Amino acid sequence: MSRIALVTGGTRGIGRAISERLKSDGFTVAANYGGNDAAAQQCAEELGISCYKFNVGDYEAVGEGIAKIEAELGPVDVVVNNAGITRDAPFHKMSKHQWSEVINVDLDSAFNVTHQVWNGMRERGFGRVINISSINGQKGQFTQANYSAAKAGLIGFTKALAYEGAKKGITTNVVAPGYIDTEMLQAVKPEVLDGIIATIPVGRLGKAEEIASMVSYLASEEAAFINGATMTVNGAQYIAG
Repeated sequence: MSRIALVTGGTRGIGRAISERLKSDGFTVAANYGGNDAAAQQCAEELGISCYKFNVGDYEAVGEGIAKIEAELGPVDVVVNNAGITRDAPFHKMSKHQWSEVINVDLDSAFNVTHQVWNGMRERGFGRVINISSINGQKGQFTQANYSAAKAGLIGFTKALAYEGAKKGITTNVVAPGYIDTEMLQAVKPEVLDGIIATIPVGRLGKAEEIASMVSYLASEEAAFINGATMTVNGAQYIAG
């Protein structure tokens, strides 16, 4: 029987690439999404996976969503906390709502989801928690105090859980993507995009499939000794010591 993998924000962009890769690896994939029904339907039809709509920022809604997933598919063995949003603004103009919205979706969601499958992983003696951070959680970014704080918080969250889950067969790791060629990034002005690419030593944007490959490895049996690590996938744009 295949293991069950839950990918939050799993129907578009990087999340969809992760869902597709884990499906090809033999996992039974549950892809969560928040609002785009058309994209979710397309993802379900094209990838042959189950998609579940619930707000990862709402603990009770997550509980209901996971209960449905486990009733239909089985207990969750792998969690990929990928869901995220941006609400960019210079800090002196950033509203409390912009701050709270990003912290809720990008950081609180990792607690909301992981907390509700953690005991099951402990009982079964196996689990993989993979948190999708960002290069901007490592180095910071102008107009992204909220996003950078949330993504940096995922790294600290990961390190703590790595200690707690280790003796129960649970690993917790981070993937920190650089700038990835997704619909969101392609929406920026061409001159801005050219400026971003100019700062990447390999001379190109990353591919969603390259992030998915790293997630695939961390979810595998072969990665059992990797725990608490931050895997940077950014074309040498930022090299963490």
